[in-house]
Amino acid sequence: MLLEKIKDLAFGYNNQLIAIRRHLHAHPELSYQETETSKFIQDKLTELGIPFKVMASTGVCGIISGIDPQSHTVALRADMDALPIAEQNDVDYKSQNAGVMHACGHDVHTTCLLGAAKILSETKNEWRGTVKLIFQPGEEKNPGGASLMIKEGVLKDPAPLAIFGLHVHPSLPVGKFSFRAGKAMASADELYITVKSKGGHAAAPHLTGDTIFAASQIVVNLQQVISRRNDPFNPSVLSITSFKGGNTTNVIPSEVQLMGTFRAMNENWRFEAHDIIRSVCEHTASSCNVDVIVNVDVGYPFLVNNEELTRMATRNAEMYAGAENVSETEMRMGAEDFAYYSHEIPACFFRLGVGNPEKGINSGVHTPTFDVDENALIHGAGMMAWLAASFKSTYLQDF
Repeated sequence: MLLEKIKDLAFGYNNQLIAIRRHLHAHPELSYQETETSKFIQDKLTELGIPFKVMASTGVCGIISGIDPQSHTVALRADMDALPIAEQNDVDYKSQNAGVMHACGHDVHTTCLLGAAKILSETKNEWRGTVKLIFQPGEEKNPGGASLMIKEGVLKDPAPLAIFGLHVHPSLPVGKFSFRAGKAMASADELYITVKSKGGHAAAPHLTGDTIFAASQIVVNLQQVISRRNDPFNPSVLSITSFKGGNTTNVIPSEVQLMGTFRAMNENWRFEAHDIIRSVCEHTASSCNVDVIVNVDVGYPFLVNNEELTRMATRNAEMYAGAENVSETEMRMGAEDFAYYSHEIPACFFRLGVGNPEKGINSGVHTPTFDVDENALIHGAGMMAWLAASFKSTYLQDF
């Protein structure tokens, strides 16, 4: 039975998967700088006899053909960039690149996809269709490597009917998975607001525009975007996260800089809110006799999991891991550039349990102590291979 064979192969590759993950973890590279990571992936695919092409400078796209490869194509995606974080873990595979760390689990994602590639390659005479392997750069930084891969045609020739991706989930125990149909993650836009005036003496604020006061008013007034202009049943978040201006007690600075983030689950509201944000800033600045420059750096759209595909994937995941090990993922306001794929073709982005408090593995992603229970690798690699091999195009015949 194919399911059992995939499981056996995944468990049999345990040591190889750990070695791959530790190599990647020890050699992290920042977004759009994944040169050595890309070469490593290319070498692994070459060893497996899997043809590939390089896209978006460091991205890699491989192809595995099963029985009747023209019947359908399904894609599997993994991101491979790291974060500008100095690792604090005391482990043999600690990052060797100062100030750079795989603190979001992309080393795990890449390892799982390489493992799935090996499994699918060895079982290609037992499943139908074609599997496209997408190793993607730049998930952590705008404009998002997914958007670049799509622009370069990663979803064409052949065009996949569906795409799957996974993400580590520290609060989910190792061996477990979670799925969510429909809207799953938010869009994410960056806000950069600069308040300007000629500045002046703190004892004579009437002779200048008070940038500190004006910027403070902007921070407060922007909360109306969520509390009074947004439908309360429409999830959305606006947070100002940085306030920089002034360096002494008796000078009103000529410039104050604000930074923040805006997140939404509705594209129409998202872009309407951008206009409201600009309007609030401009009217507040005018009333305070200062100038303002507002830059909204448009980032990733919201991520939506195709409902029919996700139901199919959930059923297949329960077959693979057992229903007791498959749950529903909570909706979250975090963002992921996998969202770009989800607006192009039916997509399913699911969570891989990597936590193990008994081993002290419970730190969240984007922290300097993040790590995973490496037993998650065999589960992730096996599940990705199984979801691709068990995919039936008839489930999506209406698309």
